[in-house]
Amino acid sequence: MPSTIHETSIPVRSKLDGIDKSQIHNRLPRLTPRKKATAPQNPLPVPETPPLPPPSDRSTLDFREPTRRILSPRDHELFQASPTCDLVLSFVFSLTEAAVDKKISSIDTSKTESTIGQILHILSSIEDIIGQCPPTDQGGSRFGNPAFRDFLDSISVQSSSWHSSLGLTTPATVSEVSTYLHNSFGNRARIDYGSGHELNFIIWLLCLNRLNLLPPSTFPALTLLVFPRYINLMRKIQGTYYLEPAGSHGVWGLDDYHFLPFLFGASQLLHHPYIRPLSIHNELILEEEGDEYLYLNMVRETMASKSVKGLKWTQPMLDDISGAKNWEKVEQGMRRMFVKEVLGKLPVMQHFLFGSLVPAAEGMSKEGEVGVKPEAEEKEGGEVVVAEGGVRHVHTDDAWGDCCGIKIPSTVAAKQEAKKKGEEDGFRRIPFD
Repeated sequence: MPSTIHETSIPVRSKLDGIDKSQIHNRLPRLTPRKKATAPQNPLPVPETPPLPPPSDRSTLDFREPTRRILSPRDHELFQASPTCDLVLSFVFSLTEAAVDKKISSIDTSKTESTIGQILHILSSIEDIIGQCPPTDQGGSRFGNPAFRDFLDSISVQSSSWHSSLGLTTPATVSEVSTYLHNSFGNRARIDYGSGHELNFIIWLLCLNRLNLLPPSTFPALTLLVFPRYINLMRKIQGTYYLEPAGSHGVWGLDDYHFLPFLFGASQLLHHPYIRPLSIHNELILEEEGDEYLYLNMVRETMASKSVKGLKWTQPMLDDISGAKNWEKVEQGMRRMFVKEVLGKLPVMQHFLFGSLVPAAEGMSKEGEVGVKPEAEEKEGGEVVVAEGGVRHVHTDDAWGDCCGIKIPSTVAAKQEAKKKGEEDGFRRIPFD
């Protein structure tokens, strides 16, 4: 007998039962669109160019041989808040702006002022001195060559006549201005060179500007004619006397010796139609344009001096900077670096010299009063602190450990010694590349 199965439906309760269906939208969570992550902002503002004050009145100046005045952290703070710091920033950034969108070849040497010609003649005369003071045989050593001291002594002997050709007649004026030139090529005792010596050359030009010998109309020629000539001269000096990098950061720096070519060079490329920051990895662009743009020239020379191919291994900071969106970002970053890593570093600025044209701030220490010897007589280039009972040398507590003059052989010396031995001028591969 067939059986009948009765299916009974079990009512299912919904969470929406008893709720007004027209109000359901008020019960649902709101969907908020995801915002695109914003790039982190650099907390350091882009340094602006302070106005350049008018030239100094010579009759009001008490010319004297410049000396160090930044002998403690407090002295450094006084300097950074002083009109002299603004003067240095104004001059350096004015030179930077004078190079915007200009090639080196855009400067017509036949139309430059006579003072520019005299400065170029001085640099050529200094190059001639290199041949008169050949390096001594050091048995393959890659550290500084003592013949460098003879080279500097020869510059001092001829300096007076060079400055007379620039229109400086009184011995006191020559003594003050020439001191900056003498300190533009490296330290005599340590036989090293760094961004502080490069800054001395700029201050030498600033002194001539303060004496109304280099008006703003000469700034493009200073940046694109005089300064590249100085850089080429320094390369010859570095390669001849094996100058040791002063306070080198090794691969974690822009360059063993120089900084300002990167600042001036970024300004040259500011609105270039096809050369981008990433172009520094293009060897063809470096070869074709390196003679026209300081930034590319520095990268090309840096790569040529290394035994390993690839900026990511030898100069990772340059490699990182190449990822910038445009040259404006690079130029702004270089301005920040100049303020923070050059003017803002006590190990660099403790060697800065002050006279009447570049005066010290009120309250800054004096070498004689605190018992510090002149820099030419010091063997060690470390930081000093003015404390009760005299001056003592201390080591700065930083990651680089660069307060003291640790002897570091240069890569330029390594390359020159390899050439002497007839070794192939090739690249050494990284094992994991």
